[in-house]
Amino acid sequence: MIDDWNTDRVGRFRAEAASRGLPAEDAEEWIRSLVPGAFFAPDGDGPPLVSMGGHPSLPEGVPAPAYPLVASVDCALLPPDTAGLPLPADGHLLFFADPALDFRGQRGEAVLHVPAGTPTATRRTDSDFGPFEPQELRRMWQHLSPVDTDAFTETRWEDADDEQYELAGELEDAWTHVGGSWPTWTFALGGHPVVRNDDPLLVARDDAPQDADDWIPLATWRCPQEVRELDSGVITWLIRRADLTARRFDRVYGYVDM
Repeated sequence: MIDDWNTDRVGRFRAEAASRGLPAEDAEEWIRSLVPGAFFAPDGDGPPLVSMGGHPSLPEGVPAPAYPLVASVDCALLPPDTAGLPLPADGHLLFFADPALDFRGQRGEAVLHVPAGTPTATRRTDSDFGPFEPQELRRMWQHLSPVDTDAFTETRWEDADDEQYELAGELEDAWTHVGGSWPTWTFALGGHPVVRNDDPLLVARDDAPQDADDWIPLATWRCPQEVRELDSGVITWLIRRADLTARRFDRVYGYVDM
């Protein structure tokens, strides 16, 4: 089940922000900070768009990954330009990770694209974690993803004060108010990162300042309660947009927060 974009949400947000007396210029800056994302949940019908957990199906000659399989995305079932990302048009995009705080930095085995028609076989992963519980995500919806309010505040105002942090929170509340009720998602492509303690984008940009602006979130996993190594953990895979276009998934940056 693929739901349509919430196309009129920006207009409703403008009206809601104005009704609350929020400055129009700050509301417009909030709108400019939005980025598209695709979000997946287990309810819905149709074929699974994302298969979570289990053991991966890998091409012959590809070594067993060092990390357990988190998700397998069926790229052929995704609409064109999903989440505004230049994703592969076919095959499966496999995401691997350890639910540990030292899963951080460039991880050459964290993402693998298996093109359609490639012979594969199920392989067990040599890892202290996993395999994770299998789950099929059949529902997908796309909408504009808001930036973390602290990140918005610190980008919008230099040396922000308490009133400006409060204003950013009011903008977020107005945006949430006009969004309707969305299911709780498990896995996402694109969008802004989920911030627990540190913003994964800022971490990646600090590690690679020479091309900091090119980093984008590729995918995010909200770890379920069964992943006891992390308390409300979030795993983020980031990539440079140029590397995504070139299919250089060996340059993915992994980040775990909790």
